[in-house]
Amino acid sequence: MSNAEKSMVKDVVKNWPYPTLFAHRGAGNSAPENTLAAIKLGAAHQYCGFEFDVKLSQEGVAILMHDDKLERTTNGHGAVAAATIAELEKLDAGSWHSAAFAGEKIPRFSAVTKYLHGHGLMANVEIKPCFGREIETGKQVAEMCVESWQDRHVKPLISSFSEIALEAAHKVAGGYPLGLLVTTPCEDHLPTLEALGCVSIHGHHESLDADTIRFFHDHGYRVLTYTVNDIDRVTQLLAWGVDGIFTDEIDKMAKRFPACLLPTGKPMMNEQTNEMNWANAVPPMP
Repeated sequence: MSNAEKSMVKDVVKNWPYPTLFAHRGAGNSAPENTLAAIKLGAAHQYCGFEFDVKLSQEGVAILMHDDKLERTTNGHGAVAAATIAELEKLDAGSWHSAAFAGEKIPRFSAVTKYLHGHGLMANVEIKPCFGREIETGKQVAEMCVESWQDRHVKPLISSFSEIALEAAHKVAGGYPLGLLVTTPCEDHLPTLEALGCVSIHGHHESLDADTIRFFHDHGYRVLTYTVNDIDRVTQLLAWGVDGIFTDEIDKMAKRFPACLLPTGKPMMNEQTNEMNWANAVPPMP
């Protein structure tokens, strides 16, 4: 990375711009995942941070989709990577959830970025490549993030379980915040975090404790966790100083932790030593 890119990364780590609570896959359990309807519903619950998955159609169009196959979340069949964008856009991606969302479409990533920008919302873009398309997907998603967010103050947090995809994204979007997704964060992940210029590590909440969060904070990395749907567990994680929480229970968490929906410019804090006055924090311009 250039010195300018390193400075960008350090600034994100120091002055974390994102909210603590993110709506998982748009609106968690409340709407069909990875759809524009989900993000709209999450926004109606006052979320300003949205996590969603991006992969590519057969010809390389970026869409929101988690699975490699179409069956679970659409009325289609077969591999996503084998379907053209024209075929994908004909599918119903809402009826599987409930009749209220019948006819909801698979959205293009480009359409979602326009909605986010129009409403001042923030994104955690998870690169979710189909097998064998890690480099292609990482590169294209990163290129689209750079193009779409180049004039925005707060850049998207780009994350992935795929180190190959993250490496490809890093080459394109050096200086943009990257997050490494793992199951159990540990010391062994430090070389990868450093090599990729990551700002954060994202682990399963059951693998986290106060010592683990403190360890990564001491090494200059933010800690985010998925997917937390229990109020008592969120309370515990907040007490340990976790930086971001992805939840499916958007309504319940919004009512219990409304201040955690706000962007704050949250400074790096060590375990349990500081209390942030969330209500008076001034959000940055998205």
